[in-house]
Amino acid sequence: MGASDSKLTFKQGIFRLSEPKQIPADDAYWTGFWELPESTEDVFSLFSPADIRRTRDNNLANLETLILAVTSRLCVLRSHPSFPDPELAPERDALNCIRVLTRILPFLYEADHLEIWEDKFFWGARRKRSRRGQLARSEIIFDEADPEQTPTEAEPEFEQAKPLAEEIIDTLIDLLFFSEFTLPKVPAGKSKVTYAIWQSGVGCNTPIASTKEYENNRTEILRLLLTLASKSMYMSANILPVKGVKAITYIATCSDKQVVLSVLCSLLNTTLKYNPASWRVPYDHVVFKDSKQVLVTYCLQLLLVLILYPIPEPGNGPPPKNFFRHFLGRLHRPQDFQFLVDGMTRILNQPLQATSSYLPGSQKSLTWAPEMIMLFWEALQCNKRFRSFIIDTDRAHDFVVLVLYYAIDQRNDPSKQGLVRMCIFVLQTLSVEPHFGKSLNKTFEGQESLPASIRIPNFHGTYADYLITSIYTLLTTSKGKLDAIYPALLAIVNNVAAYIQNLGRAPSSKLLQLFASMSSPSFLLANETNHTLLQSLLEALNAIIENQYQKNPNLIYAIIRSRKKFQALRDFTLESGQEEIARQNQMRKDNGGELRREDSIDSLRSPIIPRTPTLSDVPEENSAFAIGDSDDSDVEESQSTETPLSPIVSHSGASQSASIASSVDDSVPLQLRGMSEKARGKRPVGQPAFSRQNSTTSLSSIAMPTPALGANEFFTPSSGWIESWLTELPLHTILQLISQLGVKIPGPNSINDTAAALQAIRETEVRGIDASPIRVHLFEWSPLSLGWYESLLWSFVFAGELLVSKGTAGVWNNTSIRLFRVQEAAAQTPSLLAPRGAVDAVGSNLVQRIGSLNLRGNQAGGQGGGNVATPPTVRDV
Repeated sequence: MGASDSKLTFKQGIFRLSEPKQIPADDAYWTGFWELPESTEDVFSLFSPADIRRTRDNNLANLETLILAVTSRLCVLRSHPSFPDPELAPERDALNCIRVLTRILPFLYEADHLEIWEDKFFWGARRKRSRRGQLARSEIIFDEADPEQTPTEAEPEFEQAKPLAEEIIDTLIDLLFFSEFTLPKVPAGKSKVTYAIWQSGVGCNTPIASTKEYENNRTEILRLLLTLASKSMYMSANILPVKGVKAITYIATCSDKQVVLSVLCSLLNTTLKYNPASWRVPYDHVVFKDSKQVLVTYCLQLLLVLILYPIPEPGNGPPPKNFFRHFLGRLHRPQDFQFLVDGMTRILNQPLQATSSYLPGSQKSLTWAPEMIMLFWEALQCNKRFRSFIIDTDRAHDFVVLVLYYAIDQRNDPSKQGLVRMCIFVLQTLSVEPHFGKSLNKTFEGQESLPASIRIPNFHGTYADYLITSIYTLLTTSKGKLDAIYPALLAIVNNVAAYIQNLGRAPSSKLLQLFASMSSPSFLLANETNHTLLQSLLEALNAIIENQYQKNPNLIYAIIRSRKKFQALRDFTLESGQEEIARQNQMRKDNGGELRREDSIDSLRSPIIPRTPTLSDVPEENSAFAIGDSDDSDVEESQSTETPLSPIVSHSGASQSASIASSVDDSVPLQLRGMSEKARGKRPVGQPAFSRQNSTTSLSSIAMPTPALGANEFFTPSSGWIESWLTELPLHTILQLISQLGVKIPGPNSINDTAAALQAIRETEVRGIDASPIRVHLFEWSPLSLGWYESLLWSFVFAGELLVSKGTAGVWNNTSIRLFRVQEAAAQTPSLLAPRGAVDAVGSNLVQRIGSLNLRGNQAGGQGGGNVATPPTVRDV
């Protein structure tokens, strides 16, 4: 039969599935599903979403039988002594069974009305035909469809069996390590299933020979395992962490150490050994699909799905252990850590290199940076030895710069806010280590070689200077998009403050500019929580003064020059604040709706103005923020030509642009430990604690409200409210410093006033200032934050599948996803990778258009689905 004939026959068979008549389980019809298709494309293109839904809704019994038939055929092939033999047990049959299951499952997961059926069908007790029964039959092997039926003496060929889903997973895991299917041939007499690690690296020093065929087979299996786990996509973010997914639970709680380590190390090593920087013809990645890259994509994504998965608590004791996370946390050999670091930095560096070549776009730009940052964060959390390794060897500096690159480069892209937030949380996780804070005092050399988006002109300072300047950039140039994680950015400064030495003039100036912004009336009176941000910044300044006074004269001098602002904050009242806001509003009217540069604070607007106050566009050092005028000039800027970083269009994820919006609220729950109970809020009565197993930096906590920065129309500031937090602001240390040093600092009219001031600071011993205990501000997990995190991961999975399938026949395309929202992409303009006009006539079969992916924060419950005219676009949540 020719190829076109087999496709026609296969399509006709699919139409028959949805007809009212139920097809007997032993009908030869079912063999067509594993004998007729010749490729993955055949199954996905011919078995359309409409076909699956029509069968699901009109004749579920036929769909049941189809699943049982292909599952039974797959299990029989796995047990066949000759598999994979082209005649007796064809490899093609096994692959087609895998493809059919991959195609069907998402459309079962999306149907709410089938949830009870699905749980019983895949996870309920059942009977299957025994080996004796299989040998006694010459017709098609299939599972008994009725699990309730009791065997009789007339049917001795049936036996009790594992739930169907468990048998599918066990079979797939075995096939990942199967002789002549995914691994080289084993000697005669040995088991065909050998749990050998695919690549050298962690746990393996000798690589195993492989072929493109073996790698393609691994890819098919991994995609089905991801599909089984993708039940997550069809649950809301607030339900997912609590309810969990049975398929992931079953895999993650496997008690067979050899199986877990083989899968873990195979996925990890395959991912980190991949090197895209091989010698290739320019633009070859536009024409040819790299099957190795597809395999690595699925390896990395399944690895993350397993590692970060929290086992749901049973309610009557501790949850079972996630062995994949457990064994990742048990790694301890320096050579293993070096392997992890080298692989991660190679992937994270690649987009930077791909965009800086002489032929833009000529080198393949990977899209795994978000997933690789996620893997790095997971390793930091669950393996304290790894965390110590990268800090003690100064490799943490490389990751700080790389993570800041992705955060700053993407900060103004609404679709990349999930990635930016994750980068900030990674830095917060690193910053809790005292040795990390101390290591930041090392001079940052080679800063001029960084990409333009994160390069600071005329920079000559330490990593601490660079970090604080970058945090300032994120706070002030993100146009309000990062409001929800301002506390995390300030927590990073807090965590390292006690260890910072020799802070430069420019970063010292920027810290005082932030203070001026956060202490302005329009910011403090905008809502009832903004003062907590000011409190956090004051705590950071206190930590530097109390622990490193002699080593930071530049910061001390900047504080003294801003003395009027601190004194004005001490005397802050509701009346004075409202008068200042009214003055700014009047000046805006007098200037045609805009304030003069020296009197404006574009970012901190009055709550009367229907715009959200943010820290964007913090004014220059001579702006008037104080309540009343200051006799002293404000913070002095560096003599360098340093300017705020401007947003740069990202190139690192250009091909991964598709429109996914998170169903999680933008306010990612983030707890800042060490703040007053009044600032942090109290845990609701009866609310259980929540923790991520084996996470050494995440403590049990409950979600607390993130300090909001938007104007609250229901909030009215009062004198009593101001008194409740103003008296708790930690101003004593700074005011004590000002009172003792203020009289000793030369006036601004002196030619050498700065040098004299710094000398006076170094020679003066300030009394009455005692060092407070150093506080650590941890990132703490809650069910809501973990729901956001899982939605972020699965949006990456969805995006990766769009790229693999070129946006045409992805596993989850056109299904009703609930974890995030898929949006239709706008039409793209012509480009080298997406030509239009006459060029299409020549190369339309070679150059395919890739949809963009757009993951934005959104209200819970967002869905995607239905047919779209253009490929959906996918980005970060």
